[in-house]
Amino acid sequence: MTVVDIGLSNTGSVLNAFQYLGAKTEVTGDPKSVLSAEVIVLPGVGSYRQAMERLRESELGDAITASAQDKGNKILGICLGMQLLGRSGTEDGITAGLDIIPADVAVFTSPEVRRRKIPHVGFNSVRPAVGSVLFEGLPQNPDFYFVHSYRMMPEGLTNTTSLCNYGTDFVAAYEHENIFATQFHPEKSQVNGLQLLKNFLEA
Repeated sequence: MTVVDIGLSNTGSVLNAFQYLGAKTEVTGDPKSVLSAEVIVLPGVGSYRQAMERLRESELGDAITASAQDKGNKILGICLGMQLLGRSGTEDGITAGLDIIPADVAVFTSPEVRRRKIPHVGFNSVRPAVGSVLFEGLPQNPDFYFVHSYRMMPEGLTNTTSLCNYGTDFVAAYEHENIFATQFHPEKSQVNGLQLLKNFLEA
């Protein structure tokens, strides 16, 4: 399993979680290694625009797209990593994403969150989609750890899409064939998070 390092993520906690589950892991910023990996994890925190610029300049973006879409290799995007798999993000202007998930990313607005704080930080319950692989064996409406100001919009998504509500519904997790993504941090979500990562590895 290969964790993609674009310099905008704490890969340590992700590595620790997968190693705890017994997965053989490596961290790389080399497009060739990503292209040859059978399982990819794309974590990330910070600026959508900055992250996409790094993915384009390093050719990691092309490698991720080719691996996931052309070769059909399994990928998990986490937090910003999930957002980067989308069509576009609005942080610091509109920026095109990797366009692996057919959805856009936009900031929470104060009217939407109804006096809740932005960013959305802390544990919140998720409504798993029917037929979800990621949430197998988990309790009904399990909680996971979130920290984000931007979120993926659910409008138009027809594949397995699990939701969370923070004043408004947003995409908490996405699954379609070999493509998996979570807005929350499973590696920081204790028992529920470890079970979800285990499900991803076994999918």
